[in-house]
This record gives sequence, structure tokens and C-alpha cells, in this order.
Amino acid sequence: MNETRPISQDQKPPLRLLLAAPRGFCAGVDRAIRIVEMALEKYGRPVYVRHEIVHNRSVVQRLERLGAVFIEELSEAPDDSRVIFSAHGVPKSVPEEAERRKLFYLDATCPLVSKVHIEAEIHHRAGRTIILVGHAGHPEVIGTMGRLPEGTMTLVETAKDAERVSPPEGASLAYITQTTLSVEDTAEIVAVLKRRFPSIVGPHKEDICYATTNRQEAIKEIVPRVDTVFVIGSANSSNSMRLVEVARRAGAQRAKLIENAGAIDWDLVEGANIVGLSAGASAPEVLVEEVIAAFRARFDLTVEEVTLMHEDVEFKLPRALQTA
Repeated sequence: MNETRPISQDQKPPLRLLLAAPRGFCAGVDRAIRIVEMALEKYGRPVYVRHEIVHNRSVVQRLERLGAVFIEELSEAPDDSRVIFSAHGVPKSVPEEAERRKLFYLDATCPLVSKVHIEAEIHHRAGRTIILVGHAGHPEVIGTMGRLPEGTMTLVETAKDAERVSPPEGASLAYITQTTLSVEDTAEIVAVLKRRFPSIVGPHKEDICYATTNRQEAIKEIVPRVDTVFVIGSANSSNSMRLVEVARRAGAQRAKLIENAGAIDWDLVEGANIVGLSAGASAPEVLVEEVIAAFRARFDLTVEEVTLMHEDVEFKLPRALQTA
């Protein structure tokens, strides 16, 4: 007589995990974090950082353990302290205040954000009225608008805003964009601006950074093959939030942002055969590894990395740290 053997409690259901590449840290984020680490090594603790160096809690907490002190305004930094400006960029008033107070400072602004600042200044000198495509309240937008006198730049967030924006009659126009936007949303907004203002001047090369674009394209590559998509990143990370939006727009029925492995919504995995995983440009790879480990603990996991392209971009460190 044949007996049916009970299924072991330790037996795990199979699951495939598609890992989007590129994902995680970009060159600008890597540079900013290295600036804080090297400043602490060279100058000792504490080093004050204006705003989160990048929008990721695990990164900020690790740097805090090393001796970084995060502040929102320079007024919180004591006299004679060493200060670092975050990767998102700052208004012109911030370095001016640091110089007035004779504070030693390092600027960790991403070079691609600095490129947008330079574009804005060139347009302003040329007498153009500038339209900035971006999200109100984001540090990068605050920093970019603060590079020029108040009232010389108008913020546009949506295509509807672009339909309503009313620059001075006869003004020469230019547009610039935040670097971490959805490529498709931005294209829609820019199309409206160009239709309404055919002579508007745009950037020679798109302002949305290579890393934002690559991560959006990589997640679109895996979406048709998966049942659920998770994006690792913090809720205040613009590029991470945009990855979730891009996944949904590409057809993902279930897509969610998670801070770390502890935030995985296992209900979204129920009934799934294939799960997709990516990480925003400010999320470290260690968080990806922890999420994979969490899946492996529950499932007989097969991991496949889907590589759309390889990135080899590097940005120079500030001169003060190049010999550190």
C-alpha cells in the first residue's frame, strides 16, 4: 500500500526574482556620501551636513554613527564648524552665509544638478524668463530657484500647469528641469511648452540625469515579466517615487515603494510567481541584499539579474579632499 508522504513544513514555495540593472547608487550619490566619509576621516567629528546628504534613512543613520550631524539650516551649525551641502544643491544664499560666517564648507551638489544651475544663470544673463519643470518643495527645486533673484523663475509641475503658465508678453523664454523626474511626464510637459511657445529655448542635453533615465528604462524592461514590483527607496526620494510611477504606467498591477526588507508587504507577493525588484539612486546595495535574503527565507528563490546597460560614470571629489 502506497502512503502519501506529508509535505515538510520546511518546504518553501518556488519564486523567481527579477533584479533590474542598473539600480541603486548613481555617481552623484556615491560622490556625496564619499565626501562626508572623507571629511570625517580628514577633519574628525563632527561634520555638519545641511539637509540629508541623500534621501535615504539608512545612509543618513550610518553617517550619523560615523559622526555626521544633519541640520536643516546653517544657523544650526556652530561657529568654526565644518559644513557639507547635500547632493540636491542649495540656494546661492547658503554658501554666501557660510562665507560671511567664515565656515569651512564642502559642496556635495551633484555635478548634474550644478549643470542645471549653470544653465539657469546663462539664461538669466541672456535676459530670458525661465520655466522650471519640477516638484514644489523638493530641495533640488528650492536650490535651483534660489540661484537667481526671486521672481525670475516660474515653477511648472504638470502638463496642466504648462497649459496655464502665463509669462510676460513678448518675453524670451527658456526651460530647465529637475534632474529626477519621470522621463515620460517631463516629455509631456515640455511638449505643451513647445506647442505654446515655439521659440522657447531648452537645454542642449536633457536635464534629467542619466541615472534617473537608466533606472526607469530598466524597470520598464522587467515589468512585463513580473506579477509584483518592489522599489527600494525612501518616501522623500523623488527618483525612487518616480520608479514606482513608471512601473505602474508600464503595466505593473502591483508596485510598491519599500524602505527596507522590514517594509515588504507580503500580501502583494501572495499568488505571485515572479517578483521584480529595483532600487532608487539613493538606496545602497546592502538594502537590496537584505530584501533578497528576506525572500530567500520564505521561498525557494531563483534570482535573475536583467541588465539593460552598464554605468561607468564617476565624478571628481572637491579639491580639498582629493589628497585625503
